This record gives sequence, structure tokens and C-alpha cells, in this order.
Amino acid sequence: MTARAGSPGMPPTRPAATSGQPGNPLHGVTLEAIVTALADHYGWEELGQRVSIRCFTSEPSVASSLKFLRKTPWAREKVESLYLYMLREIRRASPPPHNFPPPRD
Repeated sequence: MTARAGSPGMPPTRPAATSGQPGNPLHGVTLEAIVTALADHYGWEELGQRVSIRCFTSEPSVASSLKFLRKTPWAREKVESLYLYMLREIRRASPPPHNFPPPRD
């Protein structure tokens, strides 16, 4: 008798990261990673202009931002939306890889 995938001692049939929410770019990304990436990309001043919340404009820090965003769903949604927008901007700015065949001599 052979062991089935997913039984004890056998790996699951799909990786856990893709089984829950395939295609969701926020899946597995922590709020801390999102805030840090936005602050690195835009800087605190521009981040405060793009998402007008005090934790980005008055003595900003990752810790104070996380504390506020975890309690405030509407602000977290705005920050997550800006993060997705930033990812799209970055993707558009980098040239796509090409898979053209090499030129013939």
C-alpha cells in the first residue's frame, strides 16, 4: 500500500502559501512589511500626503503607524491600496523580460 499525499509523513499536495488565497498579492505580507516598503519607497513626507493620517505626518514611525492601522480598518485599507498601487508602479517601470530567440548569423 502506498502513502497518499497529505497523510502523515507525506508533503501536502499544494504549498500552504498558495492554498488559501492564490492570486492575492497581500497574502502572506505583514502590515509591518507594507508600511516599511511604503516608507522606503515614498518617504514619510510623501506617504503622509498620499494617505493623510497623522501617524504618517506627525513624528512618523513604523511602530506608531502599526498601532494606529491595526485599530483603524479604513486607514489600513487605504494603506493596502497604496501598497498595491506602488507594486503596479514598480512593475510598469521595469522593462519586461524578453524571450526572443537569438539573432541568426
